[in-house]
Amino acid sequence: MNNNLKTFTKGFIKENPILVLLLGCCPTLATTTSAINGMSMGLATTFVLIMSNLSISLLKNFIPDKVRIPCFIVVIASFVTVVQLVMQAYVPDIYETLGLFIPLIVVNCIVLGRAEAFASKNSVWPSILDGAGMGLGFTASLTVLGCLREILGSGSIFGWRFLPEDTDTILVFVLAPGAFIALGYVIAIVNHLKKSK
Repeated sequence: MNNNLKTFTKGFIKENPILVLLLGCCPTLATTTSAINGMSMGLATTFVLIMSNLSISLLKNFIPDKVRIPCFIVVIASFVTVVQLVMQAYVPDIYETLGLFIPLIVVNCIVLGRAEAFASKNSVWPSILDGAGMGLGFTASLTVLGCLREILGSGSIFGWRFLPEDTDTILVFVLAPGAFIALGYVIAIVNHLKKSK
């Protein structure tokens, strides 16, 4: 049980994909213009991580070593297609906002990296926990970053506006440079907290 708990929790801080490993920065910077966008992207990636880790862990003994990576990509692409179709049907506004970044989950280095580094070498349950932990850590990072950028850039959070319309906000935070600034500060805070322990 202790090893399972470590496998699950390492994605939150110790090996957080965004804040520690700096993987998946492209969707992180592009989709965190609001908290809901960041959370939606994170949850979509979490589903793909869990299901692809589960499948690859089950299939690892049947996949020839020479075609390992292409097989992993096909498995991942299958679950990305499921996410894409479900989002298109049930949350079309979010799907439209996230646009191209949903199909790009297929080549997200977090998903492929966990398939190669963990799921292909471990049994089913630890692989599921690894996918869930990494995915939820990714989701938390994207949501925090989205909240920060939305509060500073729009004066709202999860679409709820708490500042009057005529209040000046820091527009740069809803633009691309603001993503880099916000991510840099969040990483600096996390590093400071880790060192102060």
